[in-house]
Amino acid sequence: MIIKRIKQALLLVVILGLGYGISYLWQALPIISGFGAKDMCTCVFVNGRTADDVRKQELGAGLQSLGSFTVNPGDPSVSGSVFGLAKRKAIFRKGLGCTLLAELSEEEVRQQPIRLHAFAPINPDTVPWPLGDRTTDTLMTGVNAELLNQALDFAFTEKDPERPINTRAVIVVYRDQIVAERYAPGFDRNSRHMGWSMTKSVNSAAVGVLVKQGKLNVNEPAPVPEWQQDERKNITLEHLLQASSGLKWEEVYSGPSGATNMLFKKANMAAYAAARPLESKPNTVFEYSSGTSNILARIVRQAVGDEDYYRFYYRELLEKIGAQSFVLEPDASGTYVSSSYSWATARDWARFGLLYLHDGVVHGERLLPEGWVKYSATPSPAAPRGEYGAQWWLNAGAPANPANRTYPDVPVDSFQAEGFEGQFVFVIPSKNLVVVRLGLSQKADLDMNAFVSRVMAALPAN
Repeated sequence: MIIKRIKQALLLVVILGLGYGISYLWQALPIISGFGAKDMCTCVFVNGRTADDVRKQELGAGLQSLGSFTVNPGDPSVSGSVFGLAKRKAIFRKGLGCTLLAELSEEEVRQQPIRLHAFAPINPDTVPWPLGDRTTDTLMTGVNAELLNQALDFAFTEKDPERPINTRAVIVVYRDQIVAERYAPGFDRNSRHMGWSMTKSVNSAAVGVLVKQGKLNVNEPAPVPEWQQDERKNITLEHLLQASSGLKWEEVYSGPSGATNMLFKKANMAAYAAARPLESKPNTVFEYSSGTSNILARIVRQAVGDEDYYRFYYRELLEKIGAQSFVLEPDASGTYVSSSYSWATARDWARFGLLYLHDGVVHGERLLPEGWVKYSATPSPAAPRGEYGAQWWLNAGAPANPANRTYPDVPVDSFQAEGFEGQFVFVIPSKNLVVVRLGLSQKADLDMNAFVSRVMAALPAN
């Protein structure tokens, strides 16, 4: 009798285990095929890389290696699946990059009326940096070239072939001049790099532009239609910017979660995130959330209007800082995925850093409202270590105790745009310095504290 019950219990465990496994795969496979289709689409059609190179580098590790991805040049698009299951498709549209199809048909997405911005024609090689690409070969007085090269060697040297850090680009801008720049084989100053969550900081700048124009106010309730009849109506724009909205969220990428379901299964990512319930009082709990970042993107779209939305970022911000390589990618509903999807060259990421180094002013023109940069770098009251501001990571920590800071050997006034797999734009006002590092760190991370401190050691003490 006892043996029979044990066998029944074991059988039940096996059935439950199989059920869980099937359920997990049912949820996970579309994420695997969706991620791969979207990533390959942009790498091929926006960056001009080969499908084989993308399969080997971006999609060759972990669960992504289970996927099969086919480039369709005639569409243009990329189709993906896992063992023939969970078929997904990402489409390319000029000026918009790639969009993963979800819940809407390809015809519906391709027929969306999009009015793109036309950049003023210039030859960047004839325009001085930073608005153009003409630079000087003369190294600034006081900069130690040997130490600077050693710092770059540190960023590019692989210590463990089994756990590569895969640095692809580094650029150091000191006192507005490029003092160091290096690229991995296969990449150069014209190569675009995925910003991932650095996109959050770009969208925060767009919010700043609208604050300056009087169209948004960070202290007012966020204009989210879904919240007007319940307790979420008290969530302000500032709460969204500072990742303290109180909305329930799971920023997990190891499997199905709020974040992965949003990015790889939903047509309207902002609506999905806005539907989340409140689990804590706003401004009391810090919870890093790509969901609230996409709600911010929809708020920008509503404030600007569809007629001007796709031109706004480029006309009011990116063109003015000389950053013409940027590609912002929308979801299937047409709203930019400001949590994750932007691409730009290393130089353009540095130009974005310079905008914040100079308090939102470019060549005498104020793009961001006065005080916006300080506001962005002011710790959220809900952040336990003062490590987050308005969509920017901060090195504030505990100023009196550098050991408590994320980057103990980097000045306390540093603030950073940071993204998945090792994307960084360090802005360090006290050193008049911007440091950009871009790469594909899937198995091991570059020690950014050691790298940035090595860069600073090569610069004049003052």
